[in-house]
Amino acid sequence: MTEGEFGGAGWSEDAAGGGRLRAFSRDGCVHWSEDGERAEVFVGSTLIGLFERRDPRARNLILIGLCQGRRVRVGRLALAFDITGETLRKARRLYEREGLAGLVGGTSRGREPKLKGTTMRAVHRWFAQGVSVREVQQKLRARKVPVSVSIGTLSNARVSWKAALLTRNDEGVSTVDEDPPSEPPEEAQFALLEWVAPEPALPDLAETSSTSTAEASAADTSAEDVSGEAPPPPVADAVAATGPAAADEDKGAGVLIEGALPQGGRFVQHVGAWLMLAMLWTMGLHARVEKERTREERTGRQPRATTVRVALDALVVALALGERCIEGVRRLQTSSAATLLRASAAPTASWVRRVLGLLAAQDGAARIALATAGAHVRAAQAATVVEAPVVFYLDNHVRPYTGKHVVRKGWRMQDRRARPAITDCYVHDQYGSPVFRIDSPGHESLTSMIPRVTRLLRAALGPDERILVAFDRGGAFPTQLAELRDEGFEFVTYERRPFVKLPKRAFTHKLRFANRDVVSWCEAPDKNLGSGRGRIRRIAVHDDDGRQINLIAIAEAPAEWLIGVLRGRWRQENGFKHGVERWGQNQLDSRTVSPCDPETTIPNPARRRLDRDLRLARTREGEALRRLALLAPDTPGRGAHERDLELARATQAKLVALRADTPTHAPLNETDLADKLVSHGPDFKLLVDAVRAACYNAESDLAARLAPHMKCPDEAKKLLANVFASPGEVRVYATGITVALDCAANRAERTAIAALLSEITDAKLTLPGDPDQRPLTFRAQPFDR
Repeated sequence: MTEGEFGGAGWSEDAAGGGRLRAFSRDGCVHWSEDGERAEVFVGSTLIGLFERRDPRARNLILIGLCQGRRVRVGRLALAFDITGETLRKARRLYEREGLAGLVGGTSRGREPKLKGTTMRAVHRWFAQGVSVREVQQKLRARKVPVSVSIGTLSNARVSWKAALLTRNDEGVSTVDEDPPSEPPEEAQFALLEWVAPEPALPDLAETSSTSTAEASAADTSAEDVSGEAPPPPVADAVAATGPAAADEDKGAGVLIEGALPQGGRFVQHVGAWLMLAMLWTMGLHARVEKERTREERTGRQPRATTVRVALDALVVALALGERCIEGVRRLQTSSAATLLRASAAPTASWVRRVLGLLAAQDGAARIALATAGAHVRAAQAATVVEAPVVFYLDNHVRPYTGKHVVRKGWRMQDRRARPAITDCYVHDQYGSPVFRIDSPGHESLTSMIPRVTRLLRAALGPDERILVAFDRGGAFPTQLAELRDEGFEFVTYERRPFVKLPKRAFTHKLRFANRDVVSWCEAPDKNLGSGRGRIRRIAVHDDDGRQINLIAIAEAPAEWLIGVLRGRWRQENGFKHGVERWGQNQLDSRTVSPCDPETTIPNPARRRLDRDLRLARTREGEALRRLALLAPDTPGRGAHERDLELARATQAKLVALRADTPTHAPLNETDLADKLVSHGPDFKLLVDAVRAACYNAESDLAARLAPHMKCPDEAKKLLANVFASPGEVRVYATGITVALDCAANRAERTAIAALLSEITDAKLTLPGDPDQRPLTFRAQPFDR
C-alpha cells in the first residue's frame, strides 16, 4: 500500500479491497469504499459499525461512541470520517444537549414530516402499548390521516421512540414531539405515568409487550385543566417487559419492568426523599387528601387522583429538601425529575399551587387539617404512659409579615415592638412535635384561644380521656384557669407575680434532671383564684440561681412529674425554631387577600399617632430644659432654647386636648384604614401547614430511629436532611423496588444510615399511588465506591 499525505491522518490505498484506509488512533481506522460513499469502522480487528455518506445519523452515532474513548484525538477522528472539526463539534454538542434522540430523531432534510403533533403522540402511545408497526398503520388508516404513512416511516418512528426512552433532555422531557402546538390546548395534558422503571443493561433482554395498567391507561387521556397554563410535553405510557433479570444483592433474581422514562432511573436526583413519601403514605396523609378530593358535596371540576398525588409529592419532596415553600418545587426540575415524581414531566410551582388550591377551596383545607390533627392527637395518645394524662403544649407564635399589603400589627416579643403580623396558636405534643395550629389575624390573646384548642382536643380524644395542657404565664389568669378546671381539663402553668417568697429552708425536696440540673421544690399553700372561683394546687420551685418559680396546676400527678412537664415546654420553643428554619412555618404561602370587615374594632391609628407625637413633644421639652439648666441666665442664645421649651409645651397641650376626644379603639370604617386593611386567606396555608406538620412528625420518627446508631445523636435530623437530598440508583422488579442511596456522609454516618435503611426495609414501606404496593428496599452505597 502506498501512503499519501492528507492532513497528516494517514490515508492508505488498500490494493486488496479496492478501498482506502484512514487511521484515527493506534488501532482504529475507517475503511472507505472505492467510490467514497460507504465506510466501515474498525477498532483492532473488530468491525464496530458501518455507514453511508448520505446517512449522517449512523455516522454521528459511531462518532459519539468513539469520542468516549480517552486515546482518540478528535481532530484525527474528524479527518478519518472525512468531515470537518466543526461538524464533529456540533454533533457532540447536540448529544450533550438532547442525547441519542437528538442524533437519530431529527426530521428528513427538505421534506415535511408525515408524523407530527397529535399523530406522533398517538403513534408513540400505541408503540408503548405493544402495538406492532402494521397494526399502527391500520389504526392510522382508520383515523383517516390525510397523509399516507408507509411501513418504513413507522419503523423509523419506532426507532426514534425507543431512543427517546433512553435519553432525556435538560428539562427531563423526552424529545419525541417534533411539532409542538404553537398555543397551549384548552386542557392541560399533564399525562401521569403509573411507574418509572429502569432500562435493563442486559444485551440479551427480550422484550415482550403487555397491556398497561388501568392507571397508566387513564394517563392517555387529557387531564383536567387544573393549572391554567401550557402543559408539559407528553411522554409515552409505561410498558411492561419481561425477560432475564439482573442480579441484585438484596432481591435476587426477578423480573425487571421497563418504564417510559430514562435508563430505568439508574441515577435519580433527590431519590432519598422517597423515605419521606413512604412515611407519609403510611401515616395516611395521601388517604386523607384523596378522601377530600372525592367528597360528593364538592362542586366544580375535580383534579384526578394521579394529578393530586403528583402535586402533593412535589410539595413534600421540596419541603424535605429544605426549600420550605411551594416555590421550592423549582429545585426538582432536573433531568430525573419525572422519575422522582413518577410523572411525565417535572411540574412547575404554579401548577402545584393551582392543584392544591382546588383542594383547599370550599373548606377542604380545614377538613384535611382537622383530619391530620386528629391523627397526630391520637398518635400522642398512643405514646402516653397508661393512667397518665395526654400532655399538650400551647403557646402563641407571631408570624411577621413583610409584604406590600396593610395588615394588623401584633406585639412580637423577639423584636420588642409591634409589627405587621399574624398570631398563631400552636399545639405540640409532649415531644415537641406539632399537632395543629389556629391562626388569629386579629391577634387574640392566649386566654381567648385556649378554649378553642381544648374543644378540638376533646373532640379528637373523646369525653373520657385525661388531657393535660401546659402553657406559659400568658394564659395564667384566674377566669381562664377556672374554666379549664370546670370543663374537666388538667393544666400546669406558671403563677404570675406577685406571690409570697418562701424561705430557702422550706424547699425540702430535691429533683435531678437528665442534664444534671438540680432544683429544690415543695408543696406550697393552694392558690385562691378569687371571686368565689375556688383554689388550685401550687408548687414552689427554687433553682440554683436563687430564684423562686411557682407552678399552679389542676392535676393529681406527682409534683416531680408536673415540674418535668413544664420544664419540657422548652421542647415547644425548640419546635418553633426548627419549624421556622427547617420547614418554613413562617412562610406566607397564601397570596390572596380580602378586605377586613368594616365593623371590626381595631386599635385606632389616629390615637397611636397622637401618643407618638406626644412622646416626641415631651422629649423636646426635656431636651430644652436640659440645655437651659446648663446655661447661665445672661448667656447669649438662651432665648432660642426658651422658645423651643414654649413650643414643646404648647404642642403638648394641643395633643392632650386632641387625645381626650380620640378613642383608643374604633370601628375600621371610622379610621383612615377603612379601604386599606386586608387579611390573607387562611385556607391554602392551612393545607400546606398540615403537610408541614406531617413531614415534621415523620422526620422526628426517622430521627428517633437514626439517633441510637450515631456517635452524635443530636445531629440526627441534620443527617436526615442529607439522606433526603441524596441521589441514588433505582431498580424496579415485579415484586419490589430497590433504591441504592449515595448519601453525603462520613464512614460512621454511613454505618448509621445503613442501620436506619435496614429498619425501613424491614417495615416494607411502599410509595404513594403504587397499585401493586411493591415494598421498598433501601440500602446505602459503599463509602469507597
